[in-house]
Amino acid sequence: MTNLKKSLSLTTLALIAASSAAIAKEFTEEMVVTASRSERPLSTIANTVTVINEQELIKQMGVTSDMSTILGNLIPSFAPSRQKMTNAGESLRGRKPLYLVDGVPQSNPLRDGGRDAHTIDPLMLERVEVIHGANAIHGLGASGGIINLITKKPTDTTEQSIRIESFFQEEDISESLGYGVNYSASGSWRDFDALASIGYRESGIGYDADGNIIGFDNAQGDTLDSDMANVFLKVGYDWEEQRLEMTVNHYDIAGNNDWVGVDGDIDAGVPTTAEKGDLQGEPVSNEVTLLSFNYSNETFFGHKLRAHFFTQEFAATYGGSAAGTFQDPAIGPSVFDQSQNNSEKQGIKITLIKDEIAGMPLNLVYGMDIFTDTTYQKLITTGRYWVPKTEYENYAPFLQAEYVGIQNLTLTAGVRQENSELMVDDFNTLASYNGGQFVEGGNPKFDDTLFNVGATYKITDNWRLFGNISEGFSMADVGRVLRGINVPNQSVETFLDLEPIITDNTEIGAEYTNRNFQTQLSYYQSDSDFGQRLEADANGIYSVKRERTEISGIELRASWFASDVDTLNIRIARQEGEYDSDGNGKVDTDLAGANIGPNRVNISWDREWTDKLSSRLQVSQVQDRNFKNSSGQTTTKFDGYTTVDTNLDYAASFGTISVGIQNLNNEDYFTYYSQTTGSNSRNFKGLGRSVNVSFAKQF
Repeated sequence: MTNLKKSLSLTTLALIAASSAAIAKEFTEEMVVTASRSERPLSTIANTVTVINEQELIKQMGVTSDMSTILGNLIPSFAPSRQKMTNAGESLRGRKPLYLVDGVPQSNPLRDGGRDAHTIDPLMLERVEVIHGANAIHGLGASGGIINLITKKPTDTTEQSIRIESFFQEEDISESLGYGVNYSASGSWRDFDALASIGYRESGIGYDADGNIIGFDNAQGDTLDSDMANVFLKVGYDWEEQRLEMTVNHYDIAGNNDWVGVDGDIDAGVPTTAEKGDLQGEPVSNEVTLLSFNYSNETFFGHKLRAHFFTQEFAATYGGSAAGTFQDPAIGPSVFDQSQNNSEKQGIKITLIKDEIAGMPLNLVYGMDIFTDTTYQKLITTGRYWVPKTEYENYAPFLQAEYVGIQNLTLTAGVRQENSELMVDDFNTLASYNGGQFVEGGNPKFDDTLFNVGATYKITDNWRLFGNISEGFSMADVGRVLRGINVPNQSVETFLDLEPIITDNTEIGAEYTNRNFQTQLSYYQSDSDFGQRLEADANGIYSVKRERTEISGIELRASWFASDVDTLNIRIARQEGEYDSDGNGKVDTDLAGANIGPNRVNISWDREWTDKLSSRLQVSQVQDRNFKNSSGQTTTKFDGYTTVDTNLDYAASFGTISVGIQNLNNEDYFTYYSQTTGSNSRNFKGLGRSVNVSFAKQF
C-alpha cells in the first residue's frame, strides 16, 4: 500500500493548495439523496455520494448512450466500460455495485451475467444517485456501492418532447451510421399526472483509431450492429397528502447477427476484428420488464410511510457455439447450443420515517424488506439447464437512527437483520463437467446482522469531515459455483462456497466548499474474509474463487467555478487490491483486471459562451498498471491511454442542436478489459473518433 499512501499525501497537498486559491462565487447545495431510503441533505450523508443530475446526463448522452461509459466519465473509481452489451469486470471501488431503477434491483447476483447496465434507456432518467462503498441499505448485492437510476417524473404542465439523434464514424459512414428517436408526453390534470415515453435506437458497426472494424463479442453480447427499444409509463394520483404511483418500463436490445468476430492475437498485438456473415442461433439480447407501485403517506400515525411493491422479469440471451462446455455424447457430435440467463424478482419495501422522536433531536428510519429471486440459466437449443432453478428468499427488518443534538454534528447508526434461504432441487451438471455430476439439492439458510455507523462534522462554514463504517451483504455468483461442480458426492446444503460474502467498508473524508470552489477527498478500505474473485479457464469460462480480499483507495473530486461562465472539474481515483492466493489468511497477490479498476484521472471544462451556446471538453486518463503475483513478479501489464470528448449545444428558437465527438483525439488503444482479462477472441480495441448529432425540442 506504499504507493497509495504517497498518492494520498500528494493529493492532500493538492487539495490544500486548491482550496487556498478559491475566490468569489456562491456555492449552494443542489440535491438531497433518496438512495439512502430517506431524503436527507447531501451534506449530512456520511458516505461519498455522487449525484449525476439531468443536465450532466444530457451532456454525456450528447457523446455516448452507453451507461457504463457515462458512469466512468463522472466516477473514476468505476472501472472503464467494456463498450459491449455485457459489463462483466466493470466494478465500483473494486467490487460489484448494485444497480437499481427507482429502488428496484436490476443486478442478478445469483447468476451474474453482467447485463446490469443495460436494463433501461438513459434517456428515461432524471438523475443517477451513486453511494460509494459497501452498504446494506438496499440488501443483497451492494458490495461496491449502489447505483440508483432515477426515472423522470411527470411535469406540472402539459408538454411533449422529441429527440432525434444520429451517430457515425468517418471511416465508413454508411456502415457505422446509427440513429435514435425518442418521444415523450407528460402533464398533470387535477390530482392525476402521467408521463409516457417511447424510444428506439439502431447502432451500426464500430471502427478503431486505425480505421479497422472493432471485433464483435458474439458470445457475451455487443451493442454494435444492434437495435434497442424502450417503452416507459409513469402514472400518479395524489389525495390528502398521499400518493399512489405506478411505473412500467420495458427494455429490449438485440444484435442483428450480421457480423462475425475474427480472433486476434494477444501476443502479436493483433486486435480482434469482424467480418460480415450469418450467425447461427438466436440473436444476443437483453429483455427486461419492470413493474412497480409506490405508495406514500405523509401523515401515517405521525410518520411518513413509503411502501414499494415491485416485480422484474429479466432474460439475457448469449451467443451460441459448439464449445466444449456444451458437448454431450448422448446428444451427438459437435453440439451447438447457447444459454439464456433468466431471473424473476418480486419485492416489498416498507419504510417508516419519524423525525424528532418525542421532541428529541433524534430521527428514525425503519421498516422491512421482503424479496424473492428465482434464477436459472438454460441452454435454449437443447433445453438443458446449465444452472439449475435457484430460489432465494429474504426478509430483513432494519433501523436507521440519526442524532442531531450536538451543533454541527450529525451521528448516524443502523442495523439490518438479514434472514435468507436458498432453495435448490437435486440436479445434474452438464456432461462436460467430468461426465456430469449428480448434486443433492438443499435449503441452506443464512442469518446475518449488519451494522453501520457514521458521522459528519461541520468544522467551519467551509470545512466538513465525515466517516463511516458499514457492512455489505451479497451472495457469491451461485450459478457459476453450482454449474462448475465436477466431483461426486456434493450437496447444496453443505457446499462451503455458497456462504454469503460480508464486506466491511471503512471510509473517512474531508470536504471544502467556498463561494467558487468545492472539493472532497476520501480514503476507504474494503475487506472481506471470504470474498469472491473471478478466474477464467483456457476456454474463457469464468469460475468463482472464494478467498480473502482487501481493497483500499482514495478518491478526489474538485469543482472550480472559475468565472460566471466557466466551470472546471477534476476527479481522481486510485485503488489497490489483493487476495489470499495460498489460504494462509494473508493477502499476497494483486487482484486482476476482472476484479478491480485502474487508477484514473478525469478532467472537464464547461463553458456557457452565450445564453444559447454552451460546450463541454472532458479528458479521461486511464493510467498504466502492473499486476503482480505473491512472488512480486509482474503477471499482466496494462498500458494506459488518454481520450478526449467534447460536445457543443446550441439552444435555437426551434429546438436544441447538439454535436458531440467521442475520442476526439482518435486515441489508438486496447480496452482495459482486453488488456487485463481478454483472450484472442476478445482482444478488442476501443472506439475511434465518432460523431453524435442530435436535435431536441419541447412543445
